Amino acid sequence: MRNCLLSLLLLGSSLLADAQDTLQLPSPFATKSYRGYGYVMGWQPGETPKAPFGMGVTLYADNLQNPRSLYQLPNGDVLVVEANSNHSFFTKVGAVVLGANKSNSMKRSSNRITLLRDTNHDGFPDQRFTFLSNLNQPFGILLLNNKLYVANTDALWCFPYHNGDTIIRAAGQKIATFPAGKNNIHWTRNIIANPAGTKIYIAIGSGSDHAEDGIENEVQRATVIEMNPDGSNQRIYASGLRNPVGMAWEPTTNTLWTVVNERDKMGNDLVPDYMTGIKDGGFYGWPYYYYGKRPDPRVKVNPDYANANVVVPDFTLGAHTASLGLIFYTGNKFPERYHNGAFIAQHGSWNRKPISGYKVLFVPFKDGMPAGPPEDFLTGFVYNEKEKIVKGRPVALLQLNDGSVLLTDDKTNRIWRIQ
Repeated sequence: MRNCLLSLLLLGSSLLADAQDTLQLPSPFATKSYRGYGYVMGWQPGETPKAPFGMGVTLYADNLQNPRSLYQLPNGDVLVVEANSNHSFFTKVGAVVLGANKSNSMKRSSNRITLLRDTNHDGFPDQRFTFLSNLNQPFGILLLNNKLYVANTDALWCFPYHNGDTIIRAAGQKIATFPAGKNNIHWTRNIIANPAGTKIYIAIGSGSDHAEDGIENEVQRATVIEMNPDGSNQRIYASGLRNPVGMAWEPTTNTLWTVVNERDKMGNDLVPDYMTGIKDGGFYGWPYYYYGKRPDPRVKVNPDYANANVVVPDFTLGAHTASLGLIFYTGNKFPERYHNGAFIAQHGSWNRKPISGYKVLFVPFKDGMPAGPPEDFLTGFVYNEKEKIVKGRPVALLQLNDGSVLLTDDKTNRIWRIQ
């Protein structure tokens, strides 16, 4: 019986991988491209998202300003990056017309990192400090060899850090420059180190949806960049990834995985966001192709890419879900079925009817690959699907040292704790 069950599991994993290669997708523009932002109503006092039976969700912190990404320092302090898109006057006017201000904060980017400290060790912070400020749309954080790396939208900065610091006063050192400028709709820059700490990787999204502003404005964009910790030996590790945000190392194979936001305005179910193990030197299609070598009819193929080998992503996450956060659970406080599996935070759609995303998904893994369909893990964010009313918008996930997991909810300025 056990051998039979194992065979079925392996067969299911194999079929799942094959299904990604033969994924049936609708034709471009098979449905009208819908444009409409949702209304974020917020949470009532004492109300929380919904976790599976036997698990709890509590409010970890609030009264933040667009909390995006999270990082835990060795002493247990939690860093919260507070940043936002830089909205021009015309963007704000358009937001009022389209209703974007209901779903996306129009507040000026706070450009800071806040430190949360739990002094009584009850699992919740009781002290708060402005750790680092005067940044430029920060997102990714990394501590390596007593140096704190902060990935701004236009550059990677490095600051000295001493255990227990509640504020960084020293001037930073710029060790790498990133493309930003006028065409910068995907402004986040995530950062992660390899397990040995000898290389760091930066996720850089495209400046536009499908290079509609010119491919010359997309140099070194839609990529994951590899470099040494001092910024030397930079190279493109993978390309054609429209907007990679969450990155994490799969714990059994030490393969770097990412979640990618795919392009919009091609219909309700095009193009699916995805998660994938990143192949060194792999080209994932953007802007010329999507989900394998399916041509985007809006984009003229550069002759250099006409015969390109396009890597098919490993796992679809649904169209327009805005999948952002990614972790692999390596703790022991969640039930065993979640161990070594992937959790994905989906910020939610603006280009689909009905709406999609606005949840945290779980994807089981076996032997380093997805081993089953995605499961709803944290829900309750959608209040009225038809009227596009939601309570919050998930962004980033962080597994704490104690095995619990934090989730940022940027529009409602909160962080949730799942345990």
